[in-house]
Amino acid sequence: MGRILVAGVDTSTQSCKVRVSDAATGEQVRFGQARHPEGTSVNPEAWWCAFQQAATQAGGLDDVSALSVGGQQHGMVLLDERGQVLRDALLWNDTRSAPQARVLIEQVGQAPIDFNNPTEADFSPDPIQRGQQRWVKAVGSSPVASLTITKLAWVTQHEPEAAGRIAAICLPHDWLSWRIAGHGPASAQPSAGVGLDALCTDRSDASGTGYFDSVSDSYRRDILALALPAELAQGVLLPRVLGPHETACLADPAIAGRNVPGGCIIAPGGGDNAMASLGLSMEVGDVSISLGTSGVAAAISPVPAYDMSAAVTGFADATGHWLPLACTINGSRILDAGCAALGVDYEGLANLASQSTPGADGITLVPYFDGERTPNLPDATASLRGMTMANTTRENLARAFVEGLLCSQRDCLELLKRLGTSVKRILLIGGGAQSPAVRAYAPQILGQSVLLPQPDQYVAIGAARQAAWALSDSPQPPAWPVRIESTLTAAPTPTVYAQYTHCRG
Repeated sequence: MGRILVAGVDTSTQSCKVRVSDAATGEQVRFGQARHPEGTSVNPEAWWCAFQQAATQAGGLDDVSALSVGGQQHGMVLLDERGQVLRDALLWNDTRSAPQARVLIEQVGQAPIDFNNPTEADFSPDPIQRGQQRWVKAVGSSPVASLTITKLAWVTQHEPEAAGRIAAICLPHDWLSWRIAGHGPASAQPSAGVGLDALCTDRSDASGTGYFDSVSDSYRRDILALALPAELAQGVLLPRVLGPHETACLADPAIAGRNVPGGCIIAPGGGDNAMASLGLSMEVGDVSISLGTSGVAAAISPVPAYDMSAAVTGFADATGHWLPLACTINGSRILDAGCAALGVDYEGLANLASQSTPGADGITLVPYFDGERTPNLPDATASLRGMTMANTTRENLARAFVEGLLCSQRDCLELLKRLGTSVKRILLIGGGAQSPAVRAYAPQILGQSVLLPQPDQYVAIGAARQAAWALSDSPQPPAWPVRIESTLTAAPTPTVYAQYTHCRG
């Protein structure tokens, strides 16, 4: 009998990746990738086309027994009763709904504190802070422009005709899994039918919507009614939330599993951060820092996380635990900006930075180029502080760009620690982790040694591992090895982070 194959799909902001793996060992067998269009508002059909291209490049999925989709979180996909996409999906990094986020917080915070309710005994008298605290207690997170619920409120306000036609709301990974199962617009898939009731998700991705309580594993339609007309909020179809290794359905054999007896099962999938954690085999005490389009510090927690400052989002993970995380909109593109400004590549940036000193001779970059989520400053811009005629050199500027990126991630790490998160290991992943400068200064600025897993597609690996888990029906996911390329060590430089915190305020 030949080996059993599974596929992990990563439908990210930038591209779709398909990784076919050996179900027993996790070894990569084939791989394919296709680009997604630029922008923060995208037609989901582009994801479908990219998936098909990536699957073809990966040698097809006819021999795959199970697959799972990991996807960018928060993206709002709206479907009408015929399964047609109503408008382009608003992605996590689309900040147009920042005003709606503020209104949602104000709405919930306007009622006075109920001192007969013990959960509110210590809530703030300030209505904005009280609103944030009530949101956190209800769904683990307070609204920011990234979350799905704020985007729904924006559509209700600015596109009421489209809002009135919403039959189902789903997320990028839900929608792609649904299409792989053979469902879709009635005109495009007449044999399978529209199948809106076949939409499924998992608790990790659902916990990023702003209207799902991961503790009770239930949608909060009363909260959804703050963003949609009340009648619509009660009747709109929301994807069924599956357990960590539950089987969603079977793939359309024309897409996957044609040559597999019984077909290819589709696992629940999940949000990209949860899938990356599963791909890294993270356990309690592990924190991953991912430097991609965004910067994300995520920890595995055995208990729900309630950050009353609303800086840390209390998401669920893909195993039944929780995944408190702090996310910055600005990630590795901070390095891209530095390279463009100085006319160098990544190696050139690292060479320049190495000729400077910790703290860049007093220059600090506050790297909020595209607004920021942590802290919640959607309209912010980047700034360089502490520049003088004497210290404004290419070397110091290069160092300031690298340190600005790492200090913003140290902000995220400190927020997790403040919640009582145990930080035994830090794992550094993502495209930005390949920067020689990032590798050199990460342990200095983060304050401890840093593990550097071998570069790989950890979201796709996590999705494939979940697929193998669903196939095995074991209580625990399969043990797939994670190769650590090196352990980064250096003496901490606390003055750099202190300088940064002083400048960012």
